[in-house]
Order: sequence, then structure tokens, then C-alpha cells
Amino acid sequence: MTSDGTVELEADGLIARVAALFADAGLSAAASERVATTLVDAERDGIGSHGVAMAEMYLERLRRGSVSARETAEVVSDRGIAVVLDAGHALGHLTAPQAMRIAVDKAKSLGAGIVAVRHAFHFGVARHYAAIAAEDGCIGLVMCNTRPLMPAPGGAARAVGNNPLAIAVPSDGAPPLALDMAMSEAAMGKIRLAEKSGRAIPPSWAVRADGAPTTDPAEAIAGMLLPAAGPKGFGLAFMIDLMCGLLSGGAIGDAVRPLYGNLGEPYDCAHLFVAIDVGHFGDLNAFRAAATAAGDRIRSAPRASGVERLYTPGEIEWERRRAGGDRIRIPASVAATLDRLTDEMNAGRRAAGGRAIA
Repeated sequence: MTSDGTVELEADGLIARVAALFADAGLSAAASERVATTLVDAERDGIGSHGVAMAEMYLERLRRGSVSARETAEVVSDRGIAVVLDAGHALGHLTAPQAMRIAVDKAKSLGAGIVAVRHAFHFGVARHYAAIAAEDGCIGLVMCNTRPLMPAPGGAARAVGNNPLAIAVPSDGAPPLALDMAMSEAAMGKIRLAEKSGRAIPPSWAVRADGAPTTDPAEAIAGMLLPAAGPKGFGLAFMIDLMCGLLSGGAIGDAVRPLYGNLGEPYDCAHLFVAIDVGHFGDLNAFRAAATAAGDRIRSAPRASGVERLYTPGEIEWERRRAGGDRIRIPASVAATLDRLTDEMNAGRRAAGGRAIA
């Protein structure tokens, strides 16, 4: 363990360990590796709230049946640019790439593709799926609704979720241009990670159930998140909830269940994926060059006193991934959970006469 309370691990080895857990839970080897890689990629980006710490909850939901072991979503309807999928409560890390690739294929032939997904499950970092579109010459947008966690301005009850929005645009080289934001001041996953690590949270992140400010993550989890920019964040979250749920024919509002509530009950969120083919509007190479120049202009702009560097959306995460190389640091508490899950898996394998996995 390092001095900052983290454990440093080799990335490929961590992927293999996490993949083994999902394979043991009933996923195919290929699907298990995809899920594990996505979780470790979140760690590479410095987004531990959507990383390996999620594995324990995912696995318990698989065990209880609220998450299915299916690996693809079913096409419910296909009407030109508009497609509706039913994910059947499969892991979002598997159905989200499928949905975005369908959106991109539609965009390449029709100019745009819109794919709404009902009966979906948590998919981790939204930007990863928007990037699929950007890498193929499309603007990518990704949205998801979640269970209500934030009050309306002036309200005293949970009204909307901290629904994420990601937008990625094609550009030349690196860093990529990709926005990824939840509509709360901070994601619930960050608060849960703080609780696991025994850390306080900033007072701007959440309030207690009675509306009073708090720095205690446990009180925040039992209370309400605060929307970013007040009514602006609330309004965006509300509209994302409606677009995801109503276009897909899925759940909205409190019909989306708590992610960490009854783990035997389906989460039942809804996703929305949009791809816009740049080539249908003009020259893709010119677009890429102009987008890259715009990013360079932001980074080279005059800085306020004491500010060392300016960043474009997604650049900080890209820097973290590049700096980390083949090594991943995760909190010691998360590493201990992973060790316990591996021990439990191996005990079950030995009891069944199988071979333990390191």
C-alpha cells in the first residue's frame, strides 16, 4: 500500500482478476473481459466512482437476478434514424457500445442515428460511448436517467436524478474533445467512495434529508444531492429524464429504482444515444482541424493569476490515463473488497472440485 492509502496494481492483471469474477457469475469470457476493461478504464481516467468499486454491487445483482447475464439488447423497433432497444436489465457496459454502434451506422447512411434503450442498467462512464461516435467521424451524445436524488429549486424532496450527459466531437490527434458531466454538483458514486475511504465531502455536494448542509457522506447518501448551477442543473436533469424514459418507453422519475437499494429489484433506467455524421454536413477533415484548433485556442488563452494551465473538456482524464501507464492505483478498501470477492469465488470453485484462480 502506498502512503496515500491506495494500492498500485498492474492494469492487465487487474482486468484479468475482475473478468474472472464476472465469468464466474455467468458471463461469457469475452463479455467479462469487456466489462472488466471498462471498469479499469474508468480507473485509468481517475474516475474511481465508476471503476472497480462498482464490481461488488454488479456481481451481487447478477447473483440475485436483478441484472441479467444477457450480453446484447433486443431491437424493439427500427424506423429509419430512430431505434428502440430493450436491454433486458443487462450490464450497460455491454449494451451501451451496441446502442452507439447502431446509432453510428444509422448516421453514416442517414446523417443521424438516435437509439433509445429501455430496461437498461448502469453503464459507467458516459464519455466512453460518446467517444465511439467521435472516433468514427460523428458527434456523439449520450444520456441516462437515474433514480431521483436531487430536489427541485426550493423543494424538500428528491425530484430528479443526477442524470449524465456526454458529448464528444471528432478532432485530430490528442487530447480528444469530450464533455462528460452529471447534473449534480457531484456524482453519488464519488460520495460512496468517500464513505468507503472514510473521507469528508465538500459542503456544496449534498444536503441531509432535512435539507441541512453536510460534509458527512453517510448523511449525504441518506439525504439529497445538490444540482450543479441550481435551476440550470435541475432543468437539464429533468429534460434528460424525460427524453431517455419517454422515447424508449421505459421508466422515468422514481420508477427508476435505487442503484444501491434492493439489489434484487431491477434498476430499470433508460439510455439515449445520438450520433450525427459530420460528413453529411461538410468536410470531415476540415471539421476535425477546426475542432482541434478551437481546443488549442482554449489551452493557449491568457490565464488568471496563479493558474498554471487551462484544459478542454476531457483533457484532465486523458492526462491521467497517459500518466498512469500500465499501473492503476485503487483505494486500499476497494482492493480489500476485490481480494475478498476473489477468495469467495475460489472457495466456491474448490468446493465444486474446480481450480482456483489467482
